[in-house]
Amino acid sequence: MNVLSEAWRYLTEADNWTGPGGMANLLTEQLLLTVTALAMALCVGLPLALWLGHLGRGGFVAINVSNVGRAVPTFALLALLVVAEWPGTQSFGPYGRAGLATLIALTLFALPPIITNAYVAVREVPPDVRESARGMGMTGRQLFFRVELPLAMPLVVSGVRLALVQVWATATIAALVAGPGLGRVITDGFFRSNYGKGIAGAIVVAAVALVLELLAAAAQRLVATPRGSSPNREVGMSAGAPTVDAPADAVG
Repeated sequence: MNVLSEAWRYLTEADNWTGPGGMANLLTEQLLLTVTALAMALCVGLPLALWLGHLGRGGFVAINVSNVGRAVPTFALLALLVVAEWPGTQSFGPYGRAGLATLIALTLFALPPIITNAYVAVREVPPDVRESARGMGMTGRQLFFRVELPLAMPLVVSGVRLALVQVWATATIAALVAGPGLGRVITDGFFRSNYGKGIAGAIVVAAVALVLELLAAAAQRLVATPRGSSPNREVGMSAGAPTVDAPADAVG
């Protein structure tokens, strides 16, 4: 109970939130790291996974590469990047000390759930819906953007949601190798036996994780909610109906 009182006192003192090493600055660093790492992972992993899912090839490679990524401890990768000549521990703009090393490690950590969910989401589109779309004369591009992608979006967003919360939580370990973020408050507090400070940092990390989870869950529900008539719904409705053969050049 004493520790919680000390944590509350630390959180409510304005001086602890201001300055270069204040909670507000460290919170901004960690949010920036999380959003940037997630954006980089989306740019790299999402198009590749969706493309492989559309083609129906490379699934074994995609899933197993993701599994390897899960097996490699993020802290071990981060430690290797920090002790290497590049990127090392030098400051990286607004990302702080060892910011680039932390950003690379978090990006690689975010890839597995994004790649796995996106690939599986496209492959799980019912085959009869695909055949119906082809029977309606859709090209491969139209099939992907008008049928496969809309139907896959809820599971794709689920992978992004998982990656977001995991990256935010994992970003705290950067402090163990002198990196940026709120982990510095936690490690410094426990190292100096100032447990109230350490618990205060942990409370902020947990609170922000909860907010991010709620926002991501709301986005996932929004994507999963059907809105009126859509091309993929029309295709799904016509899946059981007779279809005419599409011209050979219209099949992607």
